[in-house]
Amino acid sequence: MLFKLLVVHFAICSLINVIACDSDVPQLTDDDFETIISQYETSLVMFYAPWCGHCKRLKPDFEKAAQLLSRNDPPIALLKVDCTESGKTTCNNHGVSGYPTLKIFRLGKFVREYSGPRSADGIVKYMKSQVGPGSKELLTVDDLKNFINKDEVVIVGFFKKDTDLKKTFLQVADKLREKISFAHTTVEDILGNFNIKSESIKLYRPKILANKFEPAEIDFTGGDAVFELQSWVKENYHGLVGHRTTENSEDFKSPLVVAYYNVDYIKNPKGTNYWRNRILKVAKQFQGKFNFAISAKDDFQHELNEFGFDYVPSEKPLICARDANKQKFVLKEEFSIETFEQFMNDLLGGKLTPYLKSEEIPSDNSGSVKVAVAKNFDDVVTNNKKDTLIEFYAPWCGHCKKLSPIYDELGEKMKNEDVAIVKMDATANDVPPNFDVRGFPTLYWIPKNSSDKPVRYESGRELDDFIKYIAAHATEELKGYDRNGKAKSLDKDEL
Repeated sequence: MLFKLLVVHFAICSLINVIACDSDVPQLTDDDFETIISQYETSLVMFYAPWCGHCKRLKPDFEKAAQLLSRNDPPIALLKVDCTESGKTTCNNHGVSGYPTLKIFRLGKFVREYSGPRSADGIVKYMKSQVGPGSKELLTVDDLKNFINKDEVVIVGFFKKDTDLKKTFLQVADKLREKISFAHTTVEDILGNFNIKSESIKLYRPKILANKFEPAEIDFTGGDAVFELQSWVKENYHGLVGHRTTENSEDFKSPLVVAYYNVDYIKNPKGTNYWRNRILKVAKQFQGKFNFAISAKDDFQHELNEFGFDYVPSEKPLICARDANKQKFVLKEEFSIETFEQFMNDLLGGKLTPYLKSEEIPSDNSGSVKVAVAKNFDDVVTNNKKDTLIEFYAPWCGHCKKLSPIYDELGEKMKNEDVAIVKMDATANDVPPNFDVRGFPTLYWIPKNSSDKPVRYESGRELDDFIKYIAAHATEELKGYDRNGKAKSLDKDEL
């Protein structure tokens, strides 16, 4: 029935010229949203605004994914709602506050926010994982061959009966289904053809990633605890040198060494593996001490900027690393197996100077609001022997511009106190790792001579708010204000 509904919709769209049917993605309105969405077993709805740039960029991938998923068994519907016109009430009812917002529904009921990739292939894989069991049951030898010949890492469980390990496998498959493909079998013919003598779980790497430095398949040797199997999958999924993309970058943790170059497994797999194999040869020597990955330089230009590169002039890999403390290091010499190996030995031995993105130290820093840059951060903030309030800002940030005159006035109010008022352009300087800056402006309070972590400033941003906070939290009572932030009366001697 569901498939027929989709076919009818696409047929109608091809026969009549209706604005709502300008693509393979049906557009729902306040009048028909509840009725239509309840007919789909599984659906992904994009709540959008026509003027939204992010929505426009997502549109072609969303439409391509809709075409592919309409042929899935069972089919998965991709739908859209215009939050500025015919779908205002629907968007309000579903708490849409930004665009595009994607939500998953089953039989008209909201299930969860979509948190997967925004590419067509990524949307397809993620949404397929939402349908049916977390692990596909394999019934024939051909089923298994087709499954392990995918262009992705897959996990297969081989079981002779319902055991504790099988139960654990199915639990883990359900937990990790959104990112990883799982399958299992109990068919004797399959077990015999693949010489499986006892129950086992195997990880298969795709042929496109085959190399002589690590096995193409790995056997799980742990127990039947869920955390053991889940940890094993995560530790081995990307291999010795993983293909790091914008969609899976969060999987790769420091200490991390990344080789940036023209990584493209679709148009140039041979050239991609030519350099990856050289990375693998060196990485093998440092396995367990560092994590390694390759990344497409064009997809990660923002990261390269953080290492001081506006562009990568060479076709050879550019090696950048972060140690366990998130300090940054760059291979300055042209890449070769020899220079990379030396770089890794020096990195492991602590012989390299970390790269620091920093503006130049101001020639005059005598203002009431001190300017911190990465090069002088310790002097101006950490070791200044004063209580310190620091603002991390961005030059283009409207909220920062609004705060600027208030912050300058605060600096004047505190210039005779044992308090430093400091600001730092967080877009032009590396922010120390103990300051979590994710938006602008972000402010922190650092008591003098304290070994504790900096305290995020969460109070108001008017002048009186700052003064009251500083007066209450200052290590020693301020000269001009009591602990409640009220100005003190001056003694005659001070007049």
